[in-house]
Amino acid sequence: MEEKSLDHYLSLPYSITLVPSPEGGFAVKINELTGCISQGETVEDAYRMIEDAKREWLAAALEMGIEIPVPAADPEEFSGRFIARLPKSLHKTLVKKAREEGVSLNQYVVYQLSKGIGMPTGNNEQAAASVK
Repeated sequence: MEEKSLDHYLSLPYSITLVPSPEGGFAVKINELTGCISQGETVEDAYRMIEDAKREWLAAALEMGIEIPVPAADPEEFSGRFIARLPKSLHKTLVKKAREEGVSLNQYVVYQLSKGIGMPTGNNEQAAASVK
């Protein structure tokens, strides 16, 4: 069996979940790497911090000879984008609700979809976003 390098694992499309923290800032994790979590004051900070945490997690796993999970799906299969046709009245209502919450339409729809299927959304009314 061929031994994979740190660069190999860093190049894989691991999925990241970003959730607003009730205390402020954002919690972020790599879904496939148990315990690979971080936080940041801004979205940009959180992404920077999780990339550092991912590097350290993978390096430690390689050093200790721990099996490293790889992303389950082809990244092309789940791009994080989809197009939905909806009635104009629903579109109008979604835009209105997003404005009331002070978030983008995309964030509001992601939050509502996440809430509807039982995914964690945080305790505040901002959107949880899954990335990658």
